[in-house]
Order: sequence, then structure tokens, then C-alpha cells
Amino acid sequence: MIPTSGQKVAIVTIGRNEGDRLKSCLHSVIGKAATVVYVDSGSVDGSARFAASAGCQVVELDPGLPFSAARARNEGFKRVLECAPDVPFVQFLDGDCELAEGWLEAGLVEFARRADAGAVCGHVSELHPRVSVYNRLFDLEWRQVPGEIRSSGGRFMIRTAVFRAARGFRSDVIAAEDDEFCVRVRRLGWKILQVDAKMARHDAAMTRFSQWWQRSRRMGHAYAQVAALHGGGEERYFVRDRARIWIWALLLPALALGLAPVTHGLSLAAMLGLYALQFARVWGHGHRRGWPAGDSAVYALFTVMGRFPALQGLLEYHWRQSRGRALTIIEYKGSTRA
Repeated sequence: MIPTSGQKVAIVTIGRNEGDRLKSCLHSVIGKAATVVYVDSGSVDGSARFAASAGCQVVELDPGLPFSAARARNEGFKRVLECAPDVPFVQFLDGDCELAEGWLEAGLVEFARRADAGAVCGHVSELHPRVSVYNRLFDLEWRQVPGEIRSSGGRFMIRTAVFRAARGFRSDVIAAEDDEFCVRVRRLGWKILQVDAKMARHDAAMTRFSQWWQRSRRMGHAYAQVAALHGGGEERYFVRDRARIWIWALLLPALALGLAPVTHGLSLAAMLGLYALQFARVWGHGHRRGWPAGDSAVYALFTVMGRFPALQGLLEYHWRQSRGRALTIIEYKGSTRA
């Protein structure tokens, strides 16, 4: 029996080689909504086959076009309208997440309470935060203060009418597609709200430095692309983030190295001192949010270091653009056992 809330919400999950993570994801949503759609982006681990066996509507993306989470969500929404054209709300979920019990009801309550809410999201927690320092970073990033926010992330519930009015995601945005989408939703006059309720548990399964580097590189690419699209608006979206990468990962090291011969190395010492000040500033931010000192230190260290792989992604975006290259996804996760 589908709960009453499930008659009002369709669920779209997306994935690419998520393996066991996808199984956990689908087990958490089956029976929660009358329509559950799974969109697969070229998996080779049997994900689409498992989703079909679980009773999902399955969409397998044409590999002849570049994959992206944005494209997958758009195709999932399209299938929802084919199966349930009158459904008023759609919940998007990634294949590495498990939906929390009671979230659909909590999201609908928020929509009923706030007529100006276009999209809502709840708290996300990491499934195994202590398995690796990288999972720990994810868990810290997920901690958001309830209220009005700029972007929901890729896991959210939205009014069907709002998604259609915003014309969905831009399929060519390969990272931070949720930020780009939310900019347009807010420009239509809708609010995006963080609800004080559990929405999902995320399984990062990140255990290697190379995975963290790739993810940070992907974020640099995202800052560059979304700033190119929306940096000229009133809020200058991602412009400051992009500037920090240029300054801290390129201009400052270049200046310190260039002056090193004439300053007898003092410029390099000064650069390290500035990085230490940045570490202290970010550490203080975590401390003011009530994080333990160790968590604040880990977050600060990787924030400072992360500007270097982000610079790689930023430069890669501009290199691709200058040569008219297609923007393809930057992957940082491998499949779990299918």
C-alpha cells in the first residue's frame, strides 16, 4: 500500500555504476511513491537491470550524448510526466543515497506551510563518516542551518510546476548543476528552503586521496562554468569562489616563486604564513559552528589544499571552451560490488 504522501510525490533516482549503493537507495524508496523512476548513465554493473527487477521505471541514457547528472534528472522528470502527468511534486535522489523515513511527509508539510517554497530539502548525513577522512569531510559539508538557502544540492523535492517553469536543468552543466538550476528557480521568485528534518543518508565511499583530488578538480570546473553563466548577475554567483582559486593557487605561488631569488626565500616563507592564516580563518569558522577542534582542523586543511586541484579544473574548463570541446563529466567514484 502506497502511503497517502506517496500519491502526491514521484521519485527520480539517478546513477552510474553505484552497485550496492543503488540497491540500498532503491530499497529505501520502493513503496514510498506510486511512481519511482531510475535513470542510468551507462552503467556496466547491472544497475539498470536491478532497478527494473525492483519495479522501477527505467530510463537508460543514450551513450551517444555526453552523460551528466543534469541530463539524467531531466530525462527522469520527463518519464514522470509520462507515467503520472498530474503529480504535484517530484523528489530527486542520487543513487548513492538512502531516503530517510518520514522525509516525504516532512517535505509536503513545508510546502503546505510556505506557499512561496519552490523546492525544499532536508538534512543529509554521511553513512560511514569515520571510515576515512574524506567521508568525514562529506559529513561536515552536509551540515546546513535550516532556513532559506541559495542551492538545494542534487537531492531535493520540488513543485512539478516550478521545475517546468524553470525548464529543468541545463544538460551541458557537468558539475554544480544544482546551483545553476537554483539560480533560475530563485529568479522566478521562488524560495528554496532547508527543512529541519532528516532527508537522506549518503554513502561517499571515498577512501583515496586521488578521489578527493578528482572531486576538488570537478568543483573548480563547476565554479568556472557556473560563474561564466551567472557571474554577471546581481549576486555574482561563484565569482568570489573562482577568484579565490586564481589568487591562492596560482597568483600567490607565482609571485612568491618569482620574488624568491631577490628576497632570499623570504617570499616563500611569507606565502606559507598566508596559507597558515587561511587555515586559522577556516578553522575558526568551523569552531564557531560548534564543530570539534579536530573536525575543524581537517576541514580547514582540505579547504586550503583543495584550491590546487580546483585550479586544475578551472583551467581545464577554459581550455575546453577555447577549443570548443564538449564538457564531459569528471568522475571521482568507482562502483561498489554489483
